[in-house]
Amino acid sequence: MVLPASLRMLARVLVVATATLAVSCGNSDDGARITVGAGDSVESSVLAEIYAGALARVGARTSVAPHLGSRSDYLAALDAGRIDLIGEHNGALLAYLDAKNAERAPDKVPTALSMSLPEGLVVSDAADGTDLRPRVVLSTEAATHDNVRTIGDLTPRCETLTLGVAPIPDLITLPPVLEQVAGCHFAATVSFPDAAALRKALLDGQVQAGLLTGPPAAVPGSTDGLTMLSDADYAIRTENVLPLFRKGVLDDRQIKKLNYVAGELTTDELAKLIRDVRDSGANPAEVARKWLDDHSL
Repeated sequence: MVLPASLRMLARVLVVATATLAVSCGNSDDGARITVGAGDSVESSVLAEIYAGALARVGARTSVAPHLGSRSDYLAALDAGRIDLIGEHNGALLAYLDAKNAERAPDKVPTALSMSLPEGLVVSDAADGTDLRPRVVLSTEAATHDNVRTIGDLTPRCETLTLGVAPIPDLITLPPVLEQVAGCHFAATVSFPDAAALRKALLDGQVQAGLLTGPPAAVPGSTDGLTMLSDADYAIRTENVLPLFRKGVLDDRQIKKLNYVAGELTTDELAKLIRDVRDSGANPAEVARKWLDDHSL
């Protein structure tokens, strides 16, 4: 039987529609795309790629939005919904959101941070193995002579000392308040352009104490001839890496994956990833992929 022209046309339309539906079902999206943001630091870029890669491995559709600027810029992007997740430091984020909050210890900061978060934003587990706090350093000669091993040992002497402060580059920026050492009121503070200049000043006796704004592992050799003081009492607020994200964007399985990442990431590993990108020109996505592979994530 020969179909009328109108029926033949309808049949062709139905065939095309059926084929299109089959293709669509075969390539269905597992939910909306999750956009992970990155600020301007190397650390932020590396964390964004780690989080995006980890989420992709549990079936999420992810993308990375790079070079979003400073903390105020990327938090604005998060608030506006242009990104869904960003890597942060718990102490720095608390200081930014609530400058008057005095909590410093790792068992207190998470609760204080949760109470300070704007409506609609949440965090998952912090990476306890990451310690991104500033470090107080002395020349080894001075530390040995005065028997100073901890910040507590230094505290009674602070008012007679000049403190030199130097940045550790390529880390997520700390608010200025976090460059202070609780209980220490130094006679004077001098800024240096980098860790090498501060090291020289300490060894030459130009300053008597130094503060590096992050872990020296990010700049190898920065503490040669120096002694880093321990800080078990958290005179400097805890700084652990954690993801900050919009409420309702991630499901339980995705949050669990990020918690696995938190359980594996360490200071030394993160410092190496940063150095690989900064010093060797490695692609952040590639170093993140390898790190995830190495940890079976």
